Amino acid sequence: MSRVARLGAFIVVTLAILAAGVFIIGSKAYLFRPTYQLKAEFDNVAGLDAGASVQVGGVHSGTVASIELPHRPGGKVTVIMNLDRSTHEIIKLDSVASIETEGVLGSQYLSISFGTAGEPDVHDGQVIQSKPPLEVSALLVKTSAILDSSQQAIQNTTLATAHLNSISAKIDSGQGSVGALINDKALYSNLQRSTDSLSGTMVQAQAGVTDFRENMEALKHNFLLSGYFKKRGYEDSADLEANAIARLPASTPEKSFTYSPKQLFDGGDSTKLHNQKSLNEAGQYLAGNQFGCAVVVVAAGAEGDSEKVKVLTQARAMIIREYLVQHFGFDDSKFKTLGLGKQTTAKPEADLDTIQLMVFPSGCELPANNK
Repeated sequence: MSRVARLGAFIVVTLAILAAGVFIIGSKAYLFRPTYQLKAEFDNVAGLDAGASVQVGGVHSGTVASIELPHRPGGKVTVIMNLDRSTHEIIKLDSVASIETEGVLGSQYLSISFGTAGEPDVHDGQVIQSKPPLEVSALLVKTSAILDSSQQAIQNTTLATAHLNSISAKIDSGQGSVGALINDKALYSNLQRSTDSLSGTMVQAQAGVTDFRENMEALKHNFLLSGYFKKRGYEDSADLEANAIARLPASTPEKSFTYSPKQLFDGGDSTKLHNQKSLNEAGQYLAGNQFGCAVVVVAAGAEGDSEKVKVLTQARAMIIREYLVQHFGFDDSKFKTLGLGKQTTAKPEADLDTIQLMVFPSGCELPANNK
């Protein structure tokens, strides 16, 4: 083969390899396949870079096209994704984007959950829900604190064991009241007779304790616990007041969402949500807009026991807050609850059973809680 022919063959093979490489890289970056764009907003992207993989249901289905910083302090970082058209059928309006890590110290990628059948389809360029990433540095700090606490507990246990050994030695030698009791048989006999005289009183006290426990157990099966304590595990009234406030802020809300108890809960005195999707519009507003504070306000009519109705409205407000915090990524430090209990009015026909989510602008001042 001549020199010219060998040179020509080399050039042809090199161009073929280059073309194959371009098509392979372009395929992974979805340069030669139909795509559409979605956006997700985060407070912190935790090291996610442009070009990172986007996975839908654990399958590589797109790439991160770009990451945009906010235009002002307090804004959110916007992640723009290019997704394969085939994912348009499984990504819905309630799908959630999250930043995950490959292994413990691996690179970051974006994961999108499947949507719910019947939910609206997403459109090109639409912003979907997101949840904050788990930062490894914060996890290591918490682990370090736990290890420090464990070490302190071991030291305390060692010190307590030393004290017990010292006490045991004194008892064995007859020192102190307990030592004298163990080594003096006459003193033990007198104490035994005194103990017998007290046994009847102790039996009565034990019966009283048993009755108290039975009453508490009965309380745990009342009308609220069937739909609230028993199913959700809230056995302390402090849970109801953890995020409660005494009254609404003095400013005027910039946005308000109104519901009826029948629209969101099962039955007249239930705290179990049965139509959570009705809250999605409010959750998307909280996740996509800056606000000063927000309050879930629940009121009830004039019927029923006042104390039970008060607890019912507090529980419903807490359940609504929990759902929105768990399913939509936003700062919940100024997201409060207000259970108003029974309400009265001069108009007998007025419907006093209402649920409102009020969103207040920046600068609103929250009243103190009810604790």
